[in-house]
Amino acid sequence: MLASSFRFHGRRSLGFLFRQGKSVRRKSISLKVAMNPRRPAFRCAVVVGKKVSKSAPVRNRIRRRLFEIVRLHAAEVPAGADMAFFIYDAEVATMDAKELEATVVGLLQDISK
Repeated sequence: MLASSFRFHGRRSLGFLFRQGKSVRRKSISLKVAMNPRRPAFRCAVVVGKKVSKSAPVRNRIRRRLFEIVRLHAAEVPAGADMAFFIYDAEVATMDAKELEATVVGLLQDISK
């Protein structure tokens, strides 16, 4: 699990990201990123709506999988990046771990450019 210091706390903390962020999109996952020079470390959120799955355990499983991938690849994330992953398709819940990791790492590499 991603440490609490690398996560957003409260709804208002996402406001800066929604106002200033730039988006990168793949088939079923989108990533919105804004560089925040006031923060020494990155922050990450995962948004999975009820349109993806009505079942809370499925949505939570998707969140946990993405947070773990981000934790494993934290060295590739630029310092001070505020980012939020948006999930648009239920296939992410059953997607192969390697394929999901490749998708997330590809998004993280796109923001580094």
